[in-house]
Amino acid sequence: MTTEIDAEAATSVPRWYLVQSRPRQAERAELNLAQQGYQVFHPRMQVERVRRGRRVLVEESLFPNYLFILLQRWVDNWYPLRSTRGVARLVSFGQEPLPVPDALIDEIRRRAEGLASQPVLEVGEPVQIIAGPFHGIDAIFKAHQGEQRVQLLIELLHREVCVTLPLENIQRIA
Repeated sequence: MTTEIDAEAATSVPRWYLVQSRPRQAERAELNLAQQGYQVFHPRMQVERVRRGRRVLVEESLFPNYLFILLQRWVDNWYPLRSTRGVARLVSFGQEPLPVPDALIDEIRRRAEGLASQPVLEVGEPVQIIAGPFHGIDAIFKAHQGEQRVQLLIELLHREVCVTLPLENIQRIA
């Protein structure tokens, strides 16, 4: 029995596994796992958001509440994973954690590096004016003017008119 485990340990190579973090604690889990010496991959991307009427770039998880960890089946100690702050569980099917193929991890890395930041609004996107003299009117996003203002096309008297408004006065139509 022990010779089978020793032979398997000698031939086992580190594999990637999926870790589910507690809600909104993926960064905490990543930090705590890294401090314990585990190699962790947490794919992220830059996204443009509106905060307090300003456009800001924020880093968001590509897979919220999930990250990848590199473990060797019979060599690494898996028990500390359960008690690591921020970690909910190692994703398993039945009682066995299923390794993620290395090719998939490589593809996720390649695509995450190639993702450009996504703008808050795309040209031509429908928006609704939620404050000011045009409150309640639907418009079409035309362009950003600086950090806090936008140009919109609205229909007035059967003509498209270009208006400039504060970014905080509009919202995307879902």
